[in-house]
Amino acid sequence: MLQATIQADIFRETIDAISALVNECRLHLTADGIRTITVDTSNVAMVSLELAASAFENYSLTVESAEIGLDIEKIRSMMGMIGKADVISLDLDDTGKKLKLSFGGYEYSITLLDTKTIRKDPNAPNLNLPATFEIAGAMFNDAIKASGMVSDKISLAVSGETRIFTMNAEGDSDRIKRELAGDDVHYITCADARSLFSLDYLKDMGKSISRAEKVQIRLGNDHPVQFSFEYAEGKGKIGYLLAPRIEAD
Repeated sequence: MLQATIQADIFRETIDAISALVNECRLHLTADGIRTITVDTSNVAMVSLELAASAFENYSLTVESAEIGLDIEKIRSMMGMIGKADVISLDLDDTGKKLKLSFGGYEYSITLLDTKTIRKDPNAPNLNLPATFEIAGAMFNDAIKASGMVSDKISLAVSGETRIFTMNAEGDSDRIKRELAGDDVHYITCADARSLFSLDYLKDMGKSISRAEKVQIRLGNDHPVQFSFEYAEGKGKIGYLLAPRIEAD
């Protein structure tokens, strides 16, 4: 059904992006490439991913489209065996029940999940968020890691007047604040916005975000935040959505 080869670094980024939030997903295959959209078990965060067929060394699908159930944890369990310079061959049998991965002399065959046991694809919300801007992915992730030393939550805020993006984490006795302005932030729309979020989720997303040259952030007031960025030299797109934590009065 599917025969494809892909560079190890692109494969690893794909799996890392999804596994940041979920252990399993529905993977949609078409002639154009692969895609998935799924939410975590707590319905707090969502991940979407698209990878074009052109990101693969070769990509051949013998049907118009297919849907498979992927056990992300099974694949993660063998990721350490894959060398950085490896090329991974993917072979999906005609039944759509077995996926064979070949790399570095190994051949790994996994049984796929029944898609009926996986929750249906969520509908991506259409949010009208006032602040949209871009920053370096590594810069954002560094602030998230630093904030995790003092708290389990962080506020993200934009000032429409000063054009400053602030990340502020407050613990019982300590605080870490990071402000970005000037050339560090590129605003598409700049307006007052502030929401509070769980650092546990942001730390999980941070590994993938840190690899992005730039990440687009869409922020509102006590609304979900949206992150989107490219990978695989622009042939792949990753999106995260995270619901806010509501502060007690």
